[in-house]
Amino acid sequence: MLFLVVALLVLLVVLGAASYLPLPVALGLGAVIVVWLAVFTVKERRRRTRVGEVR
Repeated sequence: MLFLVVALLVLLVVLGAASYLPLPVALGLGAVIVVWLAVFTVKERRRRTRVGEVR
């Protein structure tokens, strides 16, 4: 429960900081984060399938 409260507080701080940025900047940073997460997901899935094939 404490983890959820802390996560919510961090989310509110990040959203509050983003509200001071111009909309195009916030959307651009959001797009960068989405691409970064997509690349990370693809790399992890490829790594897991390679590890699964070796075993």
